Amino acid sequence: MAIVKPFKGLRPPKEIAADLACLPYDVMNSEEAAAMAEGKECSLLHITRAEIDCPAGTDIHSETVYNKAVENFKKAQEYDWLVQDNEAKFYIYAQTMDGRTQYGIVGAAAFEDYKNEIIKKHELTRPEKEEDRMILTRYTNANIEPVFFSYKAVPEIDAIVSNIVKNQPADYDFIAEDGFGHHFWAINEEVVNAKIEELFATKVPFTYVADGHHRTAAAARIGDEKKAQNPNHTGDEEYNFFMAVHFPDNQLKIIDYNRVVQDLNGLSDEEFISKLNASFEVEKMGTEIYKPSRLHEFSMYLSGSWYKLTAKPGTYDDNDPIGILDVTILSNTVLDPILDIKDLRRSTRIDFIGGIRGLGELKKRVDNGSMKAAFALYPVSMDQLINIADTGNIMPPKTTWFEPKLRSGLVIHSLD
Repeated sequence: MAIVKPFKGLRPPKEIAADLACLPYDVMNSEEAAAMAEGKECSLLHITRAEIDCPAGTDIHSETVYNKAVENFKKAQEYDWLVQDNEAKFYIYAQTMDGRTQYGIVGAAAFEDYKNEIIKKHELTRPEKEEDRMILTRYTNANIEPVFFSYKAVPEIDAIVSNIVKNQPADYDFIAEDGFGHHFWAINEEVVNAKIEELFATKVPFTYVADGHHRTAAAARIGDEKKAQNPNHTGDEEYNFFMAVHFPDNQLKIIDYNRVVQDLNGLSDEEFISKLNASFEVEKMGTEIYKPSRLHEFSMYLSGSWYKLTAKPGTYDDNDPIGILDVTILSNTVLDPILDIKDLRRSTRIDFIGGIRGLGELKKRVDNGSMKAAFALYPVSMDQLINIADTGNIMPPKTTWFEPKLRSGLVIHSLD
């Protein structure tokens, strides 16, 4: 069963929460981070992307940047931009997008659960990104940004959350610049915190990394590192835990993650479409944007026209956790055999576009000549994600896109 416990969070005063909170470190580059933090001295980006306060051209993975992050973290506490709660508690973090709100429990997950596969993953990590977040955690001695977890919904936890949301004013409640709402409650009653901890320990056999595999892996490595350095290790120290927002699976919605390719591997449009006919029913849909409406249906944009591609039987295996995925079908029938794109992680001939940007972005990339063709996919479901994680499988690269992204800075977990 999952170990999830309350902790003494470092949090901003209500009046600066919206300015301090920011998008995750990995959805922007340094220039974008600097623009987002402009005019916001308290922005957490001064910690998570501390290179914005270093001389131009500074290596973002240098000791200079990590030291600046520590300096800015200390400054935030000295200026009372971040104030630690006196008591350990859980928090509720809710997000609103397109009229739909999802409610998560912010708690401290156990790094041993990650090692023992109680916390399940569905993606591989890149060593350099994992190393970067581990070093930042080591320098600041804190989980500065939360990771995004899910679990199979528990009605008793839902009821607790619902009661608090209905009867307690939110500590923070704001709409960010992207139009998404963010709402946050501290759970102050000791008996309620104890009940939530008990429910996770008795009703939640596994939790699932939805978004934040690198931060999760980094947190586990830091836990191991500190354990090895402490001859009096007991397992109760704060470094044994890291911060995660736990959302029930039935409240989450994965959106599409689409592909654009630079060329047709020397084929003409007609030759390419002819090859597609072996694996798909191909139907030309015209110039209006066409969005896939079900699993195993794709849309393609090529030379000003949209096409519906329906995968033929035999191109997928609905009894296999990986074989059922549309990203698998596209790779096995188009990207690899026809376009000779075999390594999605390293090929420079393919790019990936999150569905939050809309299919119009696919059309734009093709129409401006930077890409030759685009493929839109039907989104993966939470059931598929959980099935893959439960069976020990790994999703192909760039399969899931969660939105809204968690805002960093609403609460921080100190490892002291």
